[in-house]
Amino acid sequence: MSLSDTIVALSTPLGRGGIGIIRISGVDALNFAQRLLCDETFAPEPHRVSLKAIHDPESLEILDRGLVTFFKSPHSFTGEDVIELSCHGSPILLTRVVDALLRLGARAADAGEFTLRALSNNRLNLTQAEAIRDLINAQTEAALQQASRQLGGELSSRLQPIKNGTIEIIIPLESSLEFVEDDLPDIAYEKIRLQLANLIRTTDALAETFSAGRLLQQGIRVTFAGKPNVGKSSIFNRLLQRERAIVTELPGTTRDSLTEQIVLRGIPLLLTDTAGIRASGDTVERLGIERTRRAVIDADLVVVVFDGSSTFDREDEEVFQSVGERKHLVVLNKSDDEAFNCIRPGFVDDFKILSLSAKTGDGFDVLQDEMLAPFLSASKVEHNDFLITNARHYDLLRRASHSLKLTDDLFKEKASEELLLVGLYDALKYLGQITGEVTPEEILSEIFKTFCIGK
Repeated sequence: MSLSDTIVALSTPLGRGGIGIIRISGVDALNFAQRLLCDETFAPEPHRVSLKAIHDPESLEILDRGLVTFFKSPHSFTGEDVIELSCHGSPILLTRVVDALLRLGARAADAGEFTLRALSNNRLNLTQAEAIRDLINAQTEAALQQASRQLGGELSSRLQPIKNGTIEIIIPLESSLEFVEDDLPDIAYEKIRLQLANLIRTTDALAETFSAGRLLQQGIRVTFAGKPNVGKSSIFNRLLQRERAIVTELPGTTRDSLTEQIVLRGIPLLLTDTAGIRASGDTVERLGIERTRRAVIDADLVVVVFDGSSTFDREDEEVFQSVGERKHLVVLNKSDDEAFNCIRPGFVDDFKILSLSAKTGDGFDVLQDEMLAPFLSASKVEHNDFLITNARHYDLLRRASHSLKLTDDLFKEKASEELLLVGLYDALKYLGQITGEVTPEEILSEIFKTFCIGK
């Protein structure tokens, strides 16, 4: 994409609404606005709102009367001249206004291009730019809080001491290499090794928060599996607290997979109800069962459901075996039934079994706790701590830590300054890629492809 063009895009979601905002950014933004308003003398005061008639520049037809706001460079989101048109939220109207601007010579903005221009003009760094995307996509209060903290520059401020500490180690090594013939004294080596150990601990501690941060950002994929009529859909509906899946007494009612999201303790869970697994000659049911097997493979956690009011059979065993080594919970449903028997099936491994009733809700508090337990126990941090939520940041932190550890190993071997400096400069490079200081253009392009148009 060219950053010298004047770009335009609808910045509010598609669809009908009370208002729709069209954003124009670039050197010709004010000129295009003047032509769109049919007012060449229009010279708005920056950061003031004007009520103006918006025209079709060819037919001069009045399309709408809307609010026009001018943000003068460099005091705008992008750092360029920016015009925002607040129109009535008719999709047809907004399309006509954008089309009119395109005919005047503006270019349709690419995904994330406004934010990329803000990055290029030093209005924010790369971690803050990514935080804008995460803020828009946040699905829970906890995810929103983390994105807001990153947008405020907290990740950059946490990385800065690591960068500064690495530079403090580089300086005496460079000085020794350039100006001193003798090696560094032992006391200097010991001081540097202590500094290096502290940097490694700090970097690793920040990277380790990703296990919790990933849960907030991506959620946990939970799939319910079992043979027909064991109560998977009933459990699914009760967790959602609404009748999403059709439930009948007939086996095989669920023919396809249904996925819905809930939030437990600030963590999003993607719940998938599936078709019962059994041998079937019905073509549609076989397709549903195949989708069930794929959902089991893709799941972070499989809840295997058995009917506790009936005897276990070969189909139950096949369902359990299909889970393989994946994280799983074993549930005996229908604890409200007089025939309920909580005896462990012989084919189930030595694993905790939950008894519950989808009909009465008994046991569901324990089920919710157990669904989160395998993931929360792997996280050693609290959600009110600052968390790494981005896999790219995590990968670069691990690379930086690895480079620092290699440097530490070389210190133990009394390696030359030239070798020691390689790992230190690599660590600085990886840390710089997190904030965008040294990020290659092709990586930036891939990152901003994940943004929405108009942001």
